[in-house]
Amino acid sequence: MLDGLRGEGSIADLCRIDTTNEVEYFMNGGILQYVLRKLAA
Repeated sequence: MLDGLRGEGSIADLCRIDTTNEVEYFMNGGILQYVLRKLAA
Protein backbone atom coordinates (compact mmCIF):
# COMPACT_ATOMS: atom_id res chain seq x y z
CA MET A 1 0.00 0.00 0.00
CA LEU A 2 1.23 3.48 -0.82
CA ASP A 3 0.53 6.55 1.25
CA GLY A 4 0.08 9.30 -1.36
CA LEU A 5 0.43 12.18 1.08
CA ARG A 6 3.79 11.20 2.52
CA GLY A 7 5.05 8.93 -0.26
CA GLU A 8 5.60 6.05 2.14
CA GLY A 9 5.00 2.40 1.33
CA SER A 10 5.79 0.11 -1.53
CA ILE A 11 4.20 -1.17 -4.72
CA ALA A 12 4.92 -4.50 -6.37
CA ASP A 13 4.85 -4.19 -10.16
CA LEU A 14 5.57 -6.37 -13.16
CA CYS A 15 7.15 -5.05 -16.35
CA ARG A 16 7.04 -6.63 -19.81
CA ILE A 17 9.74 -5.71 -22.31
CA ASP A 18 9.09 -6.92 -25.87
CA THR A 19 11.49 -5.05 -28.15
CA THR A 20 15.10 -3.93 -28.20
CA ASN A 21 13.90 -0.31 -28.14
CA GLU A 22 12.01 -0.99 -24.91
CA VAL A 23 15.20 -2.48 -23.42
CA GLU A 24 17.03 0.75 -24.29
CA TYR A 25 14.27 2.84 -22.68
CA PHE A 26 14.35 0.68 -19.56
CA MET A 27 18.14 0.78 -19.27
CA ASN A 28 18.05 4.59 -19.52
CA GLY A 29 15.40 5.02 -16.84
CA GLY A 30 12.49 5.69 -19.20
CA ILE A 31 11.74 7.08 -22.63
CA LEU A 32 12.19 10.73 -21.59
CA GLN A 33 15.69 10.13 -20.22
CA TYR A 34 16.52 8.08 -23.33
CA VAL A 35 15.47 10.89 -25.67
CA LEU A 36 17.27 13.57 -23.64
CA ARG A 37 20.49 11.55 -23.63
CA LYS A 38 20.24 11.05 -27.40
CA LEU A 39 19.69 14.80 -27.91
CA ALA A 40 22.62 15.68 -25.66
CA ALA A 41 25.01 13.31 -27.47
